[in-house]
Amino acid sequence: MTAASARLATSAPVTVITHSALLTGRLLRALRRMPTFLVIGLVQPVIWLLLFGQLFRSVVNLPGFTDAGGGFLQFLTPGVVMMTALFASAWSGTTYLQDIDRGVMDRILTSPASRAALVIATMTYQAIQTLVQSLIIVAIALVAGARFPGGVAGVFVTFLAAVLLALIFSTLSDAVALLTRQQESLIAISQFTTLPLMFLSSAVMDLGLAPAWVGHVADYNPMEWAVTAAREAMLARPDWSTVWTHLGLLTAAAVVMGLVSTRAFRTYQKAA
Repeated sequence: MTAASARLATSAPVTVITHSALLTGRLLRALRRMPTFLVIGLVQPVIWLLLFGQLFRSVVNLPGFTDAGGGFLQFLTPGVVMMTALFASAWSGTTYLQDIDRGVMDRILTSPASRAALVIATMTYQAIQTLVQSLIIVAIALVAGARFPGGVAGVFVTFLAAVLLALIFSTLSDAVALLTRQQESLIAISQFTTLPLMFLSSAVMDLGLAPAWVGHVADYNPMEWAVTAAREAMLARPDWSTVWTHLGLLTAAAVVMGLVSTRAFRTYQKAA
């Protein structure tokens, strides 16, 4: 390898990191100027947590409810955290659509900016937003009386699972935005995926009370993977093999969707 080739090989990762940092800063500045999006995204989860947590607290006494140990609020909190991550990330592609409409996307793609950096920046931004929202939800749950025997480790796993779930669906949303270039299509696909994924999981109800086929479908549902990892980690004696298995599935899915999103840029450029 020549000296020039060596410099190029070592500078490429540095360039991607630099571009990712700059593009992430751009997204964070937009969020700082309009924090209402972050706040509005918490309204529905807080309603689920406080209102439904009280209305359905007796459901843990039903025969077949297997996770009744810490009460319904403890059971519901990981589900609400994942719901928030899922719904917020499903709209991630809106940022790309705005950039496309304003001509910003074309300018970025004709610049030296790395395609991987564009995806990494979006994923980083979504991860930060998810962490902030998850922290607020868990804090509200604690104030409302929920207790998590898994302690700091359980909460950390919950945040990690929420971030991985957000990365999966934010990159999917970005790919849809780049391939369709239509807000209507993004809305339709987001609604078509998020609501079924939420209800075909144990986010709000124990699968022991659901039909058997729902449990079979949930085995292949990333939403269920995240909820299961978080809920198990929050127990006093977690089955860590279950936790790591589901986190591994989430990580693999996030990597695959990140690659799909990167490829979507090439398709977008060819069609432009």
